[in-house]
Amino acid sequence: MPYQAGTSAQRIRIGLTGLAAAFIIVLFASAITRSSHDETANAVQQATANEPSEPLAELGVAPGASDSANNNSAAKK
Repeated sequence: MPYQAGTSAQRIRIGLTGLAAAFIIVLFASAITRSSHDETANAVQQATANEPSEPLAELGVAPGASDSANNNSAAKK
């Protein structure tokens, strides 16, 4: 097979063009998916914003509101 000038440069150009096209497609798909995910996340955050949150107490690492509620119910018995 004889060497043809420009074939390797053409292959590189086509490969990079394909890579750029794939990158742009993934970028647009990510932007569309993220915008729909953000809308549902905002709705969930608004629903749970009114509830007090003590993550350490939920894990049982530190005393919190759930501990005091258990103590009050035990005292009433």
